[in-house]
Amino acid sequence: MAIVETADLESRVDEGDHQALKLWLRLLACTTRVEAVIRNRLRSEFGTTLPRFDLLAQLEREPGGLTMGELSARMMVTGGNVTGIVDQLEAEGLVVRNEHPSDRRAFRVQLTAAGRRQFRRMASVHEGWVVELLEGWSPAQKTQVHELLATLKPHLAGFDIAPAPRRHTRTTKDSA
Repeated sequence: MAIVETADLESRVDEGDHQALKLWLRLLACTTRVEAVIRNRLRSEFGTTLPRFDLLAQLEREPGGLTMGELSARMMVTGGNVTGIVDQLEAEGLVVRNEHPSDRRAFRVQLTAAGRRQFRRMASVHEGWVVELLEGWSPAQKTQVHELLATLKPHLAGFDIAPAPRRHTRTTKDSA
C-alpha cells in the first residue's frame, strides 16, 4: 500500500515551536486522520455517519435508554443535532422514544432489537478498522502510549472548559 503524505495540522510547525505545541498538533493530526478513515468507511460500508454510530453506541451502553439531554451531553453536541439524528434513526426503526417514567416533558430513547443488531454488526467491523489503523505500533508501544495518556487525562480534567480569560494587550491606542 502506497503512503500518500498530505498537508495536515503538523505542517504549520517549525523547529522553534514549543515541544508541547508540536505534540498537540501531532496528536490532533493522527486523530483527524483516523477519524476521517472511520467516517469514510462507515459511509461506504453501512451508509451511515459517525454521529449516528456514536449515538447508537451510547444507547447500546444503556439498555434502559437515555434522555435527549443525556445523549446531547455524552456526545457533546447540541440538542438539535441529537433530535435530528434520533428522528432519522426512529424512522428507520433503529431507536424508539418512550415516555420518561418520572418526567412527563422528557423521552427516553432506546435501541430497538433491529437497532441493537445493526449496531453490533457495525461495532464489530469498526473495532477491526481501529485495530488495523493502529497496527503501526507494536503491542508494547500501544501500552506505553495508553499509559502516558492515562497520566495526562486526570491532569486535563483539572482545567475548566470555559474559555480562558482574554489577555489584555497594549495597542498604540492604549498607550496614548
